[in-house]
Amino acid sequence: MATATRLDLPERSNPRARGRLQLILILLVVLGPMILATCMYKLKFWVPEGRSYHGTMIGNGQSRADLGVAGDDRRWQLLVSAPRACAADCQRLVYLVRQIQVGLGRDASRASHALAAAQPLPQAFQALLGREYPQLQRYALDVQRYQEQVGEAGPQLWIVDPHGNLVLRYDAKVNGKQVLDDLRHLLKLSNIG
Repeated sequence: MATATRLDLPERSNPRARGRLQLILILLVVLGPMILATCMYKLKFWVPEGRSYHGTMIGNGQSRADLGVAGDDRRWQLLVSAPRACAADCQRLVYLVRQIQVGLGRDASRASHALAAAQPLPQAFQALLGREYPQLQRYALDVQRYQEQVGEAGPQLWIVDPHGNLVLRYDAKVNGKQVLDDLRHLLKLSNIG
């Protein structure tokens, strides 16, 4: 009589060990990304170099009032600051902010444009503003506070959020298309204003 060979079945794995392995995997899936993100932030590795905006980001909580501009508009605002006389660069920026607001199309009502000047405007330019720029808001600029915050910069273009916080800053040579792209992006992401 032939002896039957017995096939050895593999031993069943320990259910406790399998449960521990599952718990460790769940913790890694849940806590792993948070630990990785914290390490990336603290140790500054794998941080993207690119950015999606064109101006200088103002991330220190400065407000329009910190610049020396007293104004209270509850919309997004394109603000031109002129710490000296509003000469050619300043006048170009005033023209540019109006064109940017028009370029917003259906979102144009969510933004406004303004000029904060430290000195009185020339009569000819003031007449032009009254005639061609009826919606341009005008503010006085406190030069001392402005220079404490910005320094001896010439005319600047600022994007201000509806709470009065400064978001982005551009110099007088800025390309209007870039500002329009930045403002459209901000309006798309914003639930305010």
